[in-house]
Amino acid sequence: MSRKRSGSNGLEAWPGYVDALSTLLMVTIFVLLVFVLAEAFLSSALSGSDNTIAQLRDQIAQLTQSLSMETAKDTTLAQELSALNAQLASAQAANAGLNQQVSADAATISGLQSQGKTLQAQLSDAQAQAAASAGRISALQAQMDAQAQAQANAGPGLQDQLAAQTKISHDALAQVALLNQQIAAMRAQLAALAQALDAAQAADAKDNVQITDLGKRLNEALARKVEELQQYQSVFFRTLSESLKGEKNIKVVGDRFVFESDVLFPVDEATITPAGATEIAQVAAAVKEIAVKIPPDVNWVLSVDGYADAQPITGGPFKSNFDLSSARALAVLDLLIADGVPQNRLVTSGMGANNPIAPGNTPADYAQNRRIEFRLTTP
Repeated sequence: MSRKRSGSNGLEAWPGYVDALSTLLMVTIFVLLVFVLAEAFLSSALSGSDNTIAQLRDQIAQLTQSLSMETAKDTTLAQELSALNAQLASAQAANAGLNQQVSADAATISGLQSQGKTLQAQLSDAQAQAAASAGRISALQAQMDAQAQAQANAGPGLQDQLAAQTKISHDALAQVALLNQQIAAMRAQLAALAQALDAAQAADAKDNVQITDLGKRLNEALARKVEELQQYQSVFFRTLSESLKGEKNIKVVGDRFVFESDVLFPVDEATITPAGATEIAQVAAAVKEIAVKIPPDVNWVLSVDGYADAQPITGGPFKSNFDLSSARALAVLDLLIADGVPQNRLVTSGMGANNPIAPGNTPADYAQNRRIEFRLTTP
């Protein structure tokens, strides 16, 4: 009897166990679903973070490359500036030496001129004294003639006076002779000073000619370098013009090739389009073709300048037109380097909305002012 009751109680308890197990199973399934959903959300979040990190790493790599380029450019510019300063110091030293020599020659000339004036004054005084002495000689000679005549008709007393006057006349003649010797010596000294003055003036003229010749040679050397670079600028223009023939949005303005930004970039972006990359590749090919023809002593760079229009930027990753124009110029620079143009031959700048080539405010004007300019020039 007790077994029968016990078995009956076990069957009665079985539904409760089933319900408890069902509840436990549902709870377990719910918890598993929560974990699966949480894992999915976490995986999505981590994937987005990985993408963001990858983008940040790409940006860091681009900034590092730009910084390296700027550092290399600064080093090159510093070396060139040092060489130019050395040349300038050498030229200044040579010029200072010549100027010092000119100053010394000028002082010598001034001293000689002063001595010449003094001798001229002394000569004038001596000539005046000689003239006075000559007058005295004439007067004494007349007096002597009169006394000689009187002596012929006079007694012993008058003869003594005539002898005394004759002695005085001889003394005056001796003084005149001395004065004539002094005048001759002064004239000889004056002639020597005049010769020295002429020599100093000739040396001064020679130094001035040397200074003028030095400046002329420096200017001629600079002009030759400019002329050589202009020759290769013409070749660069011709090569690039032939490569870009028929492109209506690419034109020449003065000594620059102007690419409208719409040819290279989407609106308000700094990522070059595939069509724009093709255009930049043609520029790189033209630069490489002309680079092998330019002599090593002709210093040159390809200037890449980015410009934006005057419309204010209201959204996107760029805070201003300067940021946008700089980013576009750097993007072109990176592509030129990737296409094989040497880094040390490239410089870049972002100009913002400065220097517009179309003065209006129509969409067509704005399109012209959004541009990239290429110019072959000196650093």
